[in-house]
Amino acid sequence: MQEPLSSRSSSTSSLLDVAPRPSKCTIKVYTKVLCADMEYKTLCINQQTTSKDVVRMLLSKFKMKHRDPNLFYLTMEVWMRKTGIPIRSVVVLEDDAHPAELQACHPRGESKFSMKMRRGGLVKVFGGSCLMAGSLYKSLLVSDRTCTTELIQLVLHCYNSTEHHEKFSIFEISCTKDYERRLHSTELPLQIQQEWPTNEHFAFQLRRNVEGIQRRLPWLRSHETSGNANLQWLYGRSSLGLHSLSENDDAFNTYENCFYI
Repeated sequence: MQEPLSSRSSSTSSLLDVAPRPSKCTIKVYTKVLCADMEYKTLCINQQTTSKDVVRMLLSKFKMKHRDPNLFYLTMEVWMRKTGIPIRSVVVLEDDAHPAELQACHPRGESKFSMKMRRGGLVKVFGGSCLMAGSLYKSLLVSDRTCTTELIQLVLHCYNSTEHHEKFSIFEISCTKDYERRLHSTELPLQIQQEWPTNEHFAFQLRRNVEGIQRRLPWLRSHETSGNANLQWLYGRSSLGLHSLSENDDAFNTYENCFYI
């Protein structure tokens, strides 16, 4: 937001139509949803900083880049006085709201920002071996608003990878319906998963694109009939880069109990 010039200058630079640098301010955001031992964080932002920017800044400060930003949002608590009686009002901020502007509309100390969390769902992404040898999958808690591109970015953060998300694709694969397909960048994986009749015969897999082209592997048919056999067939195929795994494996139970993002 351009601010009016405070004075005129005779210098030639004053004749240039250049917007001044946005003024900065500090806001205090209560963040117990991220860390019970940390009551709040103080951030330096400007008039252009959005609520979503603030969420990303906080996740970075808490070293939680693997957490889905879409799961979090800001609220603003405001105290208004009518007839001498203070009235508390809480407003949920949209992702594109500007906290600095909102804070400036109220006397100091009469507004409070807090970070809150939305309900999400657990999505398991196989194919981690294309980023780290021996890695099987990552389980991620994501929002139903998180798209394929954002999910790929989260997986890359889990592996501390600096590669660009466009080098990878996520495939939906099924061992009973004999198909696989690459998810479009704007599709919503959690919503897709919620439409599966069962998770035993479907999976998401991360694949590295070949020379920037999304590669489609030929579908391999299964002649097994039981659910566990189909899972072992699907995850045991070396061409898919997965290993055999069933829900009765100790490794699976240990992973689910100890590694939850």
